[in-house]
Amino acid sequence: MKTVKSVLIVGGGTAGWLTAAFLARHLASGTPGEGISISLVESKEIGIIGVGEGSFPSIRGTLAAIGIDEARFVRECNATFKQGIQFTDWVRPPGVADLAGVAGKPGNNHGNHYFHPFSHPSQRPGGPDLLPYWLQGAAGQGRAFADAVSMQKRIADAARGPKRFDDKDFLGPMNYAYHFDAGRLAALLCEQGKSLGVRQFVGTVEHVRLDDDGAIAAVHTREGQVLAADLYVDCTGFRASLIGDALGSPFRSMNDVLFVDRAVAMQVPYARADTPIPSYTISTAHEAGWTWDIGLQQRRGIGYVYSSGHSSDDQAEQVLRRYIGKASEDMSARLLKLQVGYRETQWVKNCVAIGLSGGFLEPLESSGIGLIETAAYLLTYLFPFNGELAPVAKQFNHHMKERYERIVDFVKMHYCLTQRRDSSFWRDNVAASSIPDSLQQRLAMWQCRPPHRMDFITDLEMYPPSSWQYVLYGMEFKTEIPANRAAWPRFDEAAKEFQMIAQMSQHALADLPDHRQLVEHLCRQSDERGMAKRA
Repeated sequence: MKTVKSVLIVGGGTAGWLTAAFLARHLASGTPGEGISISLVESKEIGIIGVGEGSFPSIRGTLAAIGIDEARFVRECNATFKQGIQFTDWVRPPGVADLAGVAGKPGNNHGNHYFHPFSHPSQRPGGPDLLPYWLQGAAGQGRAFADAVSMQKRIADAARGPKRFDDKDFLGPMNYAYHFDAGRLAALLCEQGKSLGVRQFVGTVEHVRLDDDGAIAAVHTREGQVLAADLYVDCTGFRASLIGDALGSPFRSMNDVLFVDRAVAMQVPYARADTPIPSYTISTAHEAGWTWDIGLQQRRGIGYVYSSGHSSDDQAEQVLRRYIGKASEDMSARLLKLQVGYRETQWVKNCVAIGLSGGFLEPLESSGIGLIETAAYLLTYLFPFNGELAPVAKQFNHHMKERYERIVDFVKMHYCLTQRRDSSFWRDNVAASSIPDSLQQRLAMWQCRPPHRMDFITDLEMYPPSSWQYVLYGMEFKTEIPANRAAWPRFDEAAKEFQMIAQMSQHALADLPDHRQLVEHLCRQSDERGMAKRA
């Protein structure tokens, strides 16, 4: 049996170069003829989509694993910190009063928005699980779950960063991810990949030749190159030139569950260089979708993700321009058509799909780059050195399919729990026919008890139980648990814990720096390190 000694990644961008760098860092050898040979072919004619420019906290481990330090990443990718997501107008339409929090019930208490922080709920060693006691009202009337169990919303609202100047790379008191410029990230990953020994070819793949067994034998470029390898990685985006066109792996559309299929976007410069930068994504619901608002160092990335079945492109652009205001008057908008769904079989024969060629589930919770990270990690640690592709492909496909299904449920939960009925988009989203059975079953269980870690299989989940809890109760889902004090004997202890979290947040505000100042500090640190290397 032929061993696997070479990998060819077809397509660049974030998916291609992140995969290349990860493989090279862990599988390649610095000695020619040893280790796995990693090559990448990309066309200079094909641009980077870069819809959301957001990430999930797992990105920190990925950057560390491929050898990119935090200051360099922040400077070169125009990056800022992301401590979570603020959801505005998702529960009810703008102008409708928040009725939660009455009669001692926990509620939103922040007008018409809630926050999904990345930090897990606080729990001291041996202390009570706070969620059941929050549901019992131990945190006080009208106090949102995220506020009651975490300091992060207060920190983000005060424009503080998640870490201090002297904290080590990728570490800090708060859990965090980043906002970044997608084009710059791809360039940084390319630079890092090549420094790790990845061989780059520039060419546009026009033909995929199969062998007698139906596996890929070689790819042919418009420029006349014939490139062959033992294993191929399809990073050609929505085109899916290898996994789809050549190998015929079917695409499973999720448009019957997740309706948004288009986006219109603009890049909006700050009015002043010292404009405060929110350390969270602002997601605002509209009549046929939602806007993202992401603050980078010199600009905001703003876009409207919407359903073409519920809005025309012209209507969508008007929604975006109204949201941005006067700053949009002299700007042109970029329209993107999205293929929402995934391939249930992402590894066929000697070809693996990573990135958009494998699937895309809209940018609401930044699953896109997280799925690239997962696939690159799986490929690396399941790598079929001995040429036994079939069992590895089976395990890879099972893991990715299960993960996609769980992400679909998590994203759909944001929509189906809404109280909005002001447009057909929202009415259609709450229809039972659009809600997967698996999500319906979970919601049925959680009507009488809160989500628990036993509801989740860690290795198949992108989002931890706390993320489900933050969104579930941010959307004002009702869990009716027994009001029997005997069943919850640590009520008074939990109440003191909630008070302690509120008190500690004041200390955190004094300890953590301004977000923009933190970003500027890291940029200066990167410049200083660069000068020291050149000296």
